[in-house]
Amino acid sequence: MPSWPPATMRQQLGSESKAPHMTHDEVLTHLRERFGPDSFTTAEFRDNRRVLLSPARLHGFLEYLKHGCGFDMLTELTAVDYLHYPEARDRFGVVYVLLNTTTGVRLVVKTHLNEPDLTLPSAFPLWKGADWLEREVYDMYGIVFEGHPDLRRILMPEEFVAFPLRKDYPLRGRGERHNFPVITRAES
Repeated sequence: MPSWPPATMRQQLGSESKAPHMTHDEVLTHLRERFGPDSFTTAEFRDNRRVLLSPARLHGFLEYLKHGCGFDMLTELTAVDYLHYPEARDRFGVVYVLLNTTTGVRLVVKTHLNEPDLTLPSAFPLWKGADWLEREVYDMYGIVFEGHPDLRRILMPEEFVAFPLRKDYPLRGRGERHNFPVITRAES
C-alpha cells in the first residue's frame, strides 16, 4: 500500500522528515524516555491516541514531537469548555492534533486550564498554521497564547467583550447584536 502523501508531494512541500519513522507506541516510548514516565498520561478512543499533560510541560512536548518525532503538521487546535460536564475536574481543555506527513501517524496532545490563569505558550514558532487557530481559540474562549505575533479577534468584532463558545455565555447573547449595524444580504 503506498504511503500518503506520495514521496514526490512530500518533497515538493518540504515535509521530508529527518526524524525516524515511528509508530504510536514508539512515540510514547520516546516521550517517556525524554520527559519521564510520570510526565504525561495517555488515553485512546478508537484509533485516536491522546497524550494528556500539564500546561507547564506543553511547549517542551510540542517542540520534541515536531523535531524529534517528525510531527511536522499541526492539523487542528481547538478548545473545549467542560463547565457542567459530569465529573470534569478542569474548566477548559486545549487540544492539538498533530500529523507526521511522512508516516501518516496522528497524535492528539491535550492540556487543561482553569480560571484565572488561561495562558499557554504559542505554538506559532513551531507551526505557522497555529496563527489563525490560536486566534480563533482566543476569540471564542478567551485563552491567551503567550508569544503569539498577532493575538486579536478573528471572528468577532474587536468591540465584542465576551467569549461566545464558553458554556456560561447565554444562547441568545447579552444584547450585543443591537450594538452593531445591520448588514443586508445585498450589502454583504
